[in-house]
Amino acid sequence: MKKYFGLIYVLMCVSACGDRSQNQALGTLERDRITLKATSSEIITATPAREGSWVKQGDLLVQLDDTQAQNNLKKAEAALANASATQAKLRHGARAEDIEASRAQLDGAKAQEIEAVANFNRVKLLSQQKMVGQADLDKARSLRDSAQATTNRATQSLLALTNGTRPEDLISADAQVAEAEANLQIARHQLDQLSIKATRDGFLDRLPKYVGERATLNDPLALLLAGKTPYARVYILESTRAALHVGQKLSLHVDGYEKPFDGKLRWVSQDPAFTPYYALNSHDRALLMYLAEIDLPETASEIPSGLPVQVDIPSSPDNQRDKK
Repeated sequence: MKKYFGLIYVLMCVSACGDRSQNQALGTLERDRITLKATSSEIITATPAREGSWVKQGDLLVQLDDTQAQNNLKKAEAALANASATQAKLRHGARAEDIEASRAQLDGAKAQEIEAVANFNRVKLLSQQKMVGQADLDKARSLRDSAQATTNRATQSLLALTNGTRPEDLISADAQVAEAEANLQIARHQLDQLSIKATRDGFLDRLPKYVGERATLNDPLALLLAGKTPYARVYILESTRAALHVGQKLSLHVDGYEKPFDGKLRWVSQDPAFTPYYALNSHDRALLMYLAEIDLPETASEIPSGLPVQVDIPSSPDNQRDKK
């Protein structure tokens, strides 16, 4: 809509200027308008920068409530600490104390096994002499088998401690640490996004919301006019389009300033603003206009945006062209 309003303004100026406007392009001075939006539905707690002030890239413009984000960050830090501790434990292996305790359990199991085997042999001999019943023999055999199983279990536990951690467990621990680190980075990024900062140097044009308001996701929170020096956005008549080329030096007249400024054409749209030329006759094609942007020198940095500007356009492409 802004583009079309500017075009209507140009057409009105063209009608008012008569034949003299054939050698001029009309428009306004602009700066890149950057809209900084809310990244979360939170309450605005501070707006340190003032509207109309000059801000630098990285300056804080709007602060959203970060209570929940701070807690999410602490949770992510705790998860990373837990994953890192598990990883370190697996890499270091079992402690010497644990190994000695396991070896002692194995020695105890072997002693019980020796006693159980000896007892079974005695009961078996007595059973062969018909001095004990079958039930006593079965019980002795069960105690022997249980003692042997206990010894085997203690042996395997000691081997598990002395052989070190399995490679698969180390890979799993490394993956858990990497995941925790990624979650921590996400939490930090989400916290940082609640501080709406200037992405470029420029003028803070407007703060649409006030402190205490709750912003919803993608609500505009700050409008930034980027760039220290404005540029001219003008509409060029079809009859003078062929006389222009990117990099060409042009003279600009800004309302309120007596002396003209030397500008450099940086861009011209290849598409006209109205109906395509092939649908118009030669008379109507002369009404077509092409949007163009012209850089101003650094000496024009103090000129505010929005002022009307007129640009002198060569009347034919045969005029001498300036080089970059």
